[in-house]
Amino acid sequence: MSPRAPRLSPVEPRARRVLIVANPTSGGYDPRRLERIMTYLRNAECTVDLHLTSHAGEIESLAADPLLALDVLAIAGGDGSVNEALTGFQRNDAPPDLAVIPAGTANVLAHELGLPRRPLAIARSILAHRTRPLHFGLANGHPFVLMASAGFDAEVVHGVPLSLKRKLGKLAYVLTALRIGFTRRSSEMQVDVDGQTLSGKLVVATNGRFYGGPFVLCPDASVTTEGLHVLVLQKDDPVSALRFGLALMLGRVHKARGVTVMAFRKARVLAGFPVAVQIDGDPFGTTPLDLEPAATGYSVVVP
Repeated sequence: MSPRAPRLSPVEPRARRVLIVANPTSGGYDPRRLERIMTYLRNAECTVDLHLTSHAGEIESLAADPLLALDVLAIAGGDGSVNEALTGFQRNDAPPDLAVIPAGTANVLAHELGLPRRPLAIARSILAHRTRPLHFGLANGHPFVLMASAGFDAEVVHGVPLSLKRKLGKLAYVLTALRIGFTRRSSEMQVDVDGQTLSGKLVVATNGRFYGGPFVLCPDASVTTEGLHVLVLQKDDPVSALRFGLALMLGRVHKARGVTVMAFRKARVLAGFPVAVQIDGDPFGTTPLDLEPAATGYSVVVP
């Protein structure tokens, strides 16, 4: 039996057809929370269905379906799940608006958009259906809504076991970073940024302000405005990495020594040997890496 929930009479419902998509095997999956959201929506006379994925790539396939007759596709998951939806939208001439129900490991996009976490607040925002443009970048033609990076952080993303990630969440990345940090062989990368050449050991192309959660990487960036920024860290030895980490926690990494942050239109990352790449917290092969903003964005539901 569905839990009883208050009717949402103070909100004039604008979203009438909603599909919530969730991965039942993910660590953040909470069926009771989703049921509460669905009950709130149904009490407001909104048609809502729940689709539980059973295999990788299913979110992308759903989002690409041209027969998807919805007002809102709500992704209950993390940044990687949102990335899947955007990838599918690229093959859909009339995609629905996107909503995000934070339920992943990092949920950086939730920080970017200031999304609520309580079921009632989530339901209210979906019903109100207030949207903003969601811009994104392309890494070798593949969309990224938050970031694409090459270097140590990408090596950690490649190296963290999925079972450990589901069990320990963010701590799994810390443990993997410690394991890799003492044995890795870093590579000097060359970054061609709009005709200017930079060199460094870590390269991060960011579409938003935050990195790894609530840590400010680039205060001038926003996922709801056009434009990408690139961060290049010149050295990644233990002292430089510690200095970078402290500056990140203090929100001053863009002013840290040995760090360059700049806006760009096109960038290309090359290395002497292949360097691991990640996009939105998921592995994405190795360098070379071509980066640019996407020509168009999509609409995302905001509070």
